[in-house]
Amino acid sequence: MRPLRVVAIGGGTGLSTLLRGLKKYAPHSTCIDVAATAHAADLRGIADLTAVVTVTDDGGSSGRLRKEFNILPPGDIRNCLVALSEDEALLSRMFQYRFETGGGLEGHNFGNLFVTALTAVTGDFAEAVRESSKILATRGTIFPSTISNVQLEALMNDGSTVFGETNITASQLRIVRLRMVPENAQPLPETLEAIAKADMITIGPGSLFTSLIPNLLVHGIPEAIAASRAIKVYICNLMTQANESLGLSASEHIRKLYEHAGVPIFDYAVVNTEPISESLQARYALEGASRIVVDRDAIESLGVRCITGNFVSEGDVVRHATERVAAELLKLAGNVTIT
Repeated sequence: MRPLRVVAIGGGTGLSTLLRGLKKYAPHSTCIDVAATAHAADLRGIADLTAVVTVTDDGGSSGRLRKEFNILPPGDIRNCLVALSEDEALLSRMFQYRFETGGGLEGHNFGNLFVTALTAVTGDFAEAVRESSKILATRGTIFPSTISNVQLEALMNDGSTVFGETNITASQLRIVRLRMVPENAQPLPETLEAIAKADMITIGPGSLFTSLIPNLLVHGIPEAIAASRAIKVYICNLMTQANESLGLSASEHIRKLYEHAGVPIFDYAVVNTEPISESLQARYALEGASRIVVDRDAIESLGVRCITGNFVSEGDVVRHATERVAAELLKLAGNVTIT
């Protein structure tokens, strides 16, 4: 029952939310006894926690920096750095600080500017992320899914194509198929190594077409996941999302991921079955969104075991209850022999 090696794949707020739960079982610089912490909760600890983050954002602060400095978009990376930081206090809050005035500074996050500056100093985006991790004392390692300058192109349900993540998200049409430009984007060797050595690999939660699928379009990543002996878990979203997943059930999310990966990759799916308040459902309904239908039989017909439970936390929006999701993942790992 040694501690686990976990690789979490995704992007956006979904991945950073998950990482906040997982990091509590991961080692960090103050050397708290992770084994004792895990034992107290009757769960296994995490020896190595790796986040693989999509880098296709071309809007907002990230998009501006990408265009002006010819770097990868730092926004999702920044969110993961803060989520994994040992102390989400002053330094982490500073990384998330957004300038509201100041000419060229307006709209930028300090963390985005920091990663941009470190990229210029080190000459390498991945190295800048590593150095940022040291400064924030993160309880895990963060890799961009690729260091290639990639964009997304979507085939829509009327036969047209839309280029660029921002334009895809803003479109009123439904996404049918996604491709990455260029198509031969390569992952970091360290990413493939982490996947190969992993005991558990998670994908999700996150926007289906703009946070999850882009990682599976990077050459070699879906093949590495399929070849890994790790437990592979899909963490399903709570709600559908405009033009990305409206009307899609939980099993249809998995089918879309499989279509783009080109190979089945999941052993388990973690899905929420707890009711969501009528007031929040009404708010989402204004955008045409609704709770994702949990079609358990259809999920299991894909050879994926469905794990149901209460995984929702309500506030102004619905989010995954990060601690309950993390505990469920580690409980699942505890029921599987890993050598």
